[in-house]
Amino acid sequence: MKQKKLYFNLFKWPERMRNIPTLNDVHQQFAEYFDIPALKPYAYLLSKKGSEGHICLHLDKIKEEQENLPESYQKIATGKEILESIPLVGLQGNDKQPFVVYQDRLYLQRYFRYETNFLQRIKAFLAAEKTLLPERMALLQNQQPLISKLFAGGAINDGSDLADWQLAAAITGVLNNFTIITGGPGTGKTTTVAKILAILFATDPRLKVALAAPTGKAAARMAESLRNTNLEVDASISQQFRQLQPATIHRLLKSISGSPYFRHNKTNPLNYDVVIVDECSMIDVALFAKLLDAIHPDTRLILLGDKDQLASVEAGSLFGDLCQAQEPLNGFSAERRRFINSFITDEQRHIPASHEQQESHHPLFQHLVELRRSHRFTGNTGIGKFSKAIIANQVPVIQSFFPPSADEQVVIDPNADVKLFEDFIARYAAFIQEQDIASALKLLNAQRVLTAVREGPQGLYTVNKQIEKYLYDKKLITAHSEFYENRPVILTRNYYEHGLFNGDTGIIRADENGVLMAWFEDSTGALKAVLPGYLTQAETAFAMTIHKSQGSEFGEVLVLLPDTTDVPILTRELLYTAVSRARHKVYVQGSPEVILMAAERFVERASGIAARFREVAENAD
Repeated sequence: MKQKKLYFNLFKWPERMRNIPTLNDVHQQFAEYFDIPALKPYAYLLSKKGSEGHICLHLDKIKEEQENLPESYQKIATGKEILESIPLVGLQGNDKQPFVVYQDRLYLQRYFRYETNFLQRIKAFLAAEKTLLPERMALLQNQQPLISKLFAGGAINDGSDLADWQLAAAITGVLNNFTIITGGPGTGKTTTVAKILAILFATDPRLKVALAAPTGKAAARMAESLRNTNLEVDASISQQFRQLQPATIHRLLKSISGSPYFRHNKTNPLNYDVVIVDECSMIDVALFAKLLDAIHPDTRLILLGDKDQLASVEAGSLFGDLCQAQEPLNGFSAERRRFINSFITDEQRHIPASHEQQESHHPLFQHLVELRRSHRFTGNTGIGKFSKAIIANQVPVIQSFFPPSADEQVVIDPNADVKLFEDFIARYAAFIQEQDIASALKLLNAQRVLTAVREGPQGLYTVNKQIEKYLYDKKLITAHSEFYENRPVILTRNYYEHGLFNGDTGIIRADENGVLMAWFEDSTGALKAVLPGYLTQAETAFAMTIHKSQGSEFGEVLVLLPDTTDVPILTRELLYTAVSRARHKVYVQGSPEVILMAAERFVERASGIAARFREVAENAD
C-alpha cells in the first residue's frame, strides 16, 4: 500500500511540481522532485552523469562523487544498503521501479531497459545464426573463385600486421547474423562491405539490403564510397549496387512525428535480408536499442565504425563498449581460423596462430573484427602515425611532431600563425570561383577548418566571422544578407520533406533564373536545390565543429584548439577524430601543452554492457 502511494505521488506532476522550489541547477531540480531524502544524492548524480553521456552510476565510486553534490546533499548518508531499502529502487533487474540497481550500478529504468533489450536482441541474432552456419560455410566455398578475385589486392605494407583482416571480416559478415567491423580511417570498412554484398548478391540476386547511418551526411558518404568501389563483378551485381539507397536510421525506421517511437519496431520489423549501419560510434543508446528492436533475428546485421572516434553526443557509447567488451579483438577458434585461411592464397596474409583461441561462450566471440591495415596511411609516418599516437597517448611520438620537426602530412603550429591561417582559408577561393555547382561542392570539401568549441577566440562563431571578413575583404563574397552567394551551410536538423538531414553540407548559389538556392548533393550524387528560407536551422560552414565533422573526409584540415587546457571536451577521442578527417594533410594550431593534455584525457562513459556480456559467458560455462 505504501509503495502504491509513492507511485501515485510520483506521477502526480502538477501538484508535486508546485511544492518544488525553482533552482538553477537542473540536476538538483530533478533530485528535489523525490520526497525521499536518501534518494536525492543518487538522483542528482545519475542526472548529472546522464548529461555527460553516462547511462548508469557506478555505486563503488559514489564516495569519489561526493564533492560534486550540492552542499545540502553532502550531509545525507549514502551506502548500498540505504539505496536498496528505498521503495523506488528495483533490485537485480526488476525494472518496474523508476530506478534500478544491477551489478553495483544504478540506472534510470529507461536506460536499464535499453541496455537489457540491446543484450537480448544480440543473443537472439546469435541463436538464429547457429543452425545456418554449415549452409553458409558451403555457400562461401562455392564462391571461392569470386572471393579470390575480390581480395587479390592488399593494403599498404607498413610491416606491422600483414594478416588479411578485410577478408576475415567479409567471411565473418557472411557467416554471422550479427557482425561488428571496426577500423581507423582508410582501413577499408566500406570496401569490405562492398565485397560482402558482392558475395551475397552472387549467391542470391533477390537479396533485400538496407544501408543506413546516423546522419544524412554519413549516409551520402556511404553511398558515394560504394559507388566508387571498383570491383571485378558481373554487370548484374554492379546494377544492384547502383540501386542501393542509403538512408538515415530515422528514415529507415520511419519516425513518427512528435514521438520518440518508430513505425518499425519489434512487432513490425524491417523487411530486409541484410541491414548495414555505418558510423555506429555516433549512435546513442536509445536509438541503438530501437534499431535492434526493428531488425528480425533472421536478418544479417553488420555494424561499422571506428571504436576510437567520438561517441554519441547523447547518452551512451555502445559501439565503443561493444568493441571493448571482448579482449583480445580478432580472436577465432582453430576451426574458424583454418576456414578463413583456406580463402587466402598468400600465406603471409594468413590469420596467424596467435589469434587462435579456445572456444569461448562470450557472445561476441568470432563476431567482431578490427581492420588494422590502412589503404591510405602507413602506421609509421604522417597522419597515420600521429593519430595512432594520440589515441594511445604515446607522448614521445606526439612530441616528435612538434617544431622544429617537419612532416609532410602533419604540421603543428604552436603560435597560431595568422599567415598559416590566412593561407589555408584563401583556398576557399577555388570553390567560390568554380562556376559548376557540382564541382564547387567537391572543391568545398578539399579543405575545412575544424574547431573544438563553439565559443571563444578559437570557437566556431568567431572563426566563421573571421573567415567571412577575410573573403569579403578579398572581394570573394558579399555577405550583405543571411543567405549570401557562395555561403557554405551545414544543416542542424532534419528536413525530411526535402530529403535533407542534420549534418548535410551545401552552398548558396543562384539558379538559372537568378534565384538564390541552397544546393546539396544527394545520396546518388545528384544535385538538389531548396529555397534557403525553408532551411531555418543552418549554420555557416567555412569552419565546423569536430563533432559535426564526424562521418566526413576532407583533403586538408586545419584544426584550431583552445588556448587553455581547462576544456573538458578536449580529449584524445576529439583530437583523433579531427586529425583523421584529413586525407592528405592536417595543420594543428595549438600549444604543445594543450595537445598533450588532450591526448592524456579520454572519454570514459559508464555502462554495464561489458559486465553483462561477461555474466552471459560465465553462466554458459
